[in-house]
Amino acid sequence: MSSVIAHGVVAAPGYASGPLFPIGQSPEVVALHPADPDRERIRLTDALAAAAAAIADLMASAAPDAAEIIEFQQMLLADDSLAAQAYAAIGAGTDAATAWAGVLTVEIAGYEASPDDYFRARAADLADIRDRVLRHLTGGSDLRPQPGSILFGVDLAPSAFLAVDWSRGGGIALSGGSVTSHVAMLARSRGVPMLVGLGRVQAAPGDPALLDAERGRLVVLPGSEERHEYLKASTGYLQLAHAARAALPRPAVTADGARIDMLVNLAHADDVSALDPRHCDGVGLMRTEFLFADGLPDEEQQYTQYRRILEWAADRPVTIRTLDAGGDKPVPGLTVPEANPFLGLRGIRLSLSHPDVFRTQIRALLRAAPHGELRVMFPMIASIAEYRAARALFEAECLALRTAGTACRLPPLGIMVEVPAVAIHPQPFAEVAFLSIGSNDLTQYVMAAGRDNGAVAGLADPAHPAVLKLIADTVRFGDAHGIPVSLCGDAAGEPAQIPRLLATGLRSLSVAPAQLAFAKAAVIRAPAAGGEDG
Repeated sequence: MSSVIAHGVVAAPGYASGPLFPIGQSPEVVALHPADPDRERIRLTDALAAAAAAIADLMASAAPDAAEIIEFQQMLLADDSLAAQAYAAIGAGTDAATAWAGVLTVEIAGYEASPDDYFRARAADLADIRDRVLRHLTGGSDLRPQPGSILFGVDLAPSAFLAVDWSRGGGIALSGGSVTSHVAMLARSRGVPMLVGLGRVQAAPGDPALLDAERGRLVVLPGSEERHEYLKASTGYLQLAHAARAALPRPAVTADGARIDMLVNLAHADDVSALDPRHCDGVGLMRTEFLFADGLPDEEQQYTQYRRILEWAADRPVTIRTLDAGGDKPVPGLTVPEANPFLGLRGIRLSLSHPDVFRTQIRALLRAAPHGELRVMFPMIASIAEYRAARALFEAECLALRTAGTACRLPPLGIMVEVPAVAIHPQPFAEVAFLSIGSNDLTQYVMAAGRDNGAVAGLADPAHPAVLKLIADTVRFGDAHGIPVSLCGDAAGEPAQIPRLLATGLRSLSVAPAQLAFAKAAVIRAPAAGGEDG
């Protein structure tokens, strides 16, 4: 049989060779007639409890960033409304498995049809919950891929990703999916090669396959020529990886002598535990959403985490972003459902609408500032009035702390450049301390392509001329007014994008810790100006 070659979008770079393992296949449900309502209620209760325990075990063993992602499933399992619908069906004479499958299938269809990118992306989580409970009800077992398998299907839930042992290789090939989905973020952070947007591919479980997540190809039933090409490309990639690791301790200096600041993005304070601060020039983005995963943290909880990062960085700058809730990052007790949350009450808009919550974070940041080189930036800024309102709160809280005799310091205050209005017309922002370009959201808004919508994944291209022009315009504005400009979106960690970013005039990039080595190596190979590296 001849080989089948499919092309997709790279969500996480690398290579994998192994058998295809199908994912997303629900256990077969055989309706029971007649069904004993009392017995079926007990069966469903037990199955829900077992699924919740399995999710809790995953969360307990997962890294903090991963635990926060799969917490959504725990919340869904605790949602009484889902179970209530199934119990009602059982009361009407339906068996537990049929009742649960029916309720969840309708719910999944609603998520998939939602105009909200966040809910569409979470349909995979619902499918995973449905199937976990069904396996307990039908006596099925959790099928585990053999080491080195390539997981193959429409989409993959973060919990399913975390249940796989990736230490012996393997990869992910999805017909749908998105490069900005939570599972893609996990794959990048753990070095698991992943392709999305492959479309329909003719393949069977167990078919041998080659995953090239550098050029975006999946080869099923490869012949000798495809195997030879794969071996050559993957060997070259391993050599690049080795060279990249060697570049970690070196300063990031381009081929023509320009010094580039290489900083890291942190999703959680624990991210620094395996990171040598000497390998980077500081923290370009510390997200604070992890502190709000279980509700609203108090001032002391926040202060402790901020101080920890500042002391780890020593004299290197640390840029901490105020709460960027909303959009695809809901916070219990704070965010509210919206028709289009990416264009709604998120980021600085949400913080300013909840001044008590914002003031608590501000006080913690002000108290932490004396312990290092803190910089604070505001997300989702669209107008200078928003920046001034946030700055006024910082100044007022700083005065109050000093009056009370509490040690504090007012740090430099900057903004994220992710709303196109700021990049198109930056002149009002000449008073900010620094600018940090968020390429993920900027690209999403410029291209009108949702970050978590696999159907338009090909449009979400940070290398589009329109996006690059706005980046270059922002850099020129910063240079003209003496305002430092950095970029902290995913594009900064993609080696193929780095020459294009440097050509815009950028001299500061912030990447995920797992991408630092490859990004540094790409900088060292690239010229600082004049377009892409030849």
